[in-house]
Amino acid sequence: MTAIAVWRFPAVRYGDFHRRALWGGYAGFGIALWLYTPALMTVMDRIPVVDVDALLRHFASTAATIAALTYVATSYGKSTEAVVPRHVAVSRWIARASYKAGIVGVALLTVLFFTVVDRKVRSQDFLIDHAGQWGFAVYMTVFYFFPLVTATVCGYQWTRAARRAECTSMRIGLRLMGISMWMGLVHSVSRIALVWAAVIFPMSPSAVRLVVDAASIWMNLLFLIVCVGASIPTTRAAVARWKTWRTLNTIYPLWFDLVEAFPGTSLYPPGKRFTELMHMRVPIDVRLDRWTQDIADACEKLRYYAPQELIFVAEDATASHSDPEPAAEAYWIKAALKAVDAGPARVDASAPLREKPFVDTDSEAAWLARVSTAYLNTTEKQAQDLLTEATISELADR
Repeated sequence: MTAIAVWRFPAVRYGDFHRRALWGGYAGFGIALWLYTPALMTVMDRIPVVDVDALLRHFASTAATIAALTYVATSYGKSTEAVVPRHVAVSRWIARASYKAGIVGVALLTVLFFTVVDRKVRSQDFLIDHAGQWGFAVYMTVFYFFPLVTATVCGYQWTRAARRAECTSMRIGLRLMGISMWMGLVHSVSRIALVWAAVIFPMSPSAVRLVVDAASIWMNLLFLIVCVGASIPTTRAAVARWKTWRTLNTIYPLWFDLVEAFPGTSLYPPGKRFTELMHMRVPIDVRLDRWTQDIADACEKLRYYAPQELIFVAEDATASHSDPEPAAEAYWIKAALKAVDAGPARVDASAPLREKPFVDTDSEAAWLARVSTAYLNTTEKQAQDLLTEATISELADR
């Protein structure tokens, strides 16, 4: 849950309401699960309110279930149909009502927690130690009302959507998430039944622990299936993101040298590789688009420093290269950067680089990755020799 919440964190800033709701569900359940860990429970024990960790867990879980309901309701988008299908209308109504119900539920949980739940002694396990208490049974019934409704709505909607999904990965992911929600429904009903059974038919702590441990295994399996189901449809996006990141990493040296040579070309001063690749100021695909534009703008400025014959000299020098066309452009850029250091800009620009049939940013970035690879393998001496040869050739022509 934590890993997926971290992965989807950019949605909080850049995503729409739909993606933010999904992130809220994972973040809420992640916080609730972390509050079960011994380390955080030890920290919570220092708070003077007895069993406050249980109350915070239930707050986080309630927020997560409301976020999940919102996610399901917004999955259908804004309907333009004259007649909205009943299941969509019901989901949207439940999602809208869940906010008010959530506020009432949290307030009710707080009141019940501080009034009817017997908390004279700090419990080792909130459910086991309070089993058999009627006040605790009322409190847990109110709490499990939200997961019960959420599991029912999400289970129905995701199971139904899985049958109509066109993409295999989406179909598998929705089916797993639907299964997990039906498991959640069973878990919620069984927990309510357990707390009231312990009131009506007193059970020994060992019997309660046996049932709770079995339910915990069931719940852990549920969360695992949710994570797997939610991750499968995003594999394509993850692969595309990784590919974009690798492209950025490859063209970074070329981009850095060019924007460093011409301050103001980039929207912000270039930083070190790690800083540029790790920051989250803008989405990664937008960064790639900006970098390609920065490189194109800087190359245009280089034309006012490069000798007229440089591109032809570079092409001759790379004729036997394994990837000659990108290598020629890389030689031209590196030699032209030498010319920037050598003297002022010329009045007339040199010949432009060869035109490439780019259809989108990805194709241009792929080309620049090949150029950057050749650029890295070009030595300072090779660049200087090319510049000298092109300058001599230009003088000879004159």
